[in-house]
Amino acid sequence: MDKKEKLNSAIQHELNNIIFKELDIFPGTLLTLTRVECSANFFEVKVYVSVFPEESFEKIFDLLNRHIYSLQQSLNKKLKIRPVPKIIFKREDKITEANRVEQLLMEIEKEQDKQNKV
Repeated sequence: MDKKEKLNSAIQHELNNIIFKELDIFPGTLLTLTRVECSANFFEVKVYVSVFPEESFEKIFDLLNRHIYSLQQSLNKKLKIRPVPKIIFKREDKITEANRVEQLLMEIEKEQDKQNKV
């Protein structure tokens, strides 16, 4: 595991803990930090967020961005590196895309089953 992968993992772990301790996530909502990607110069870190149900995404995304300063400060205190990369929250689209592909495959399979029965 190289330095960048270790940093990504450490940031994801610490930020996960910080968010769940400091923020009140809406009841019935599941927030997942799916992946973290630090820039090549280590100045920024993209934190990809998945929310279930999908309809709650905007509320959760707004909540995260309203508290980004305090989250950044808490992360700065936890990590032993300087400077700690600046957090940028992003919507995780890969999961949504994967779900859509799976749905399309199921529809194709149903259509083939119908044709085979005829």
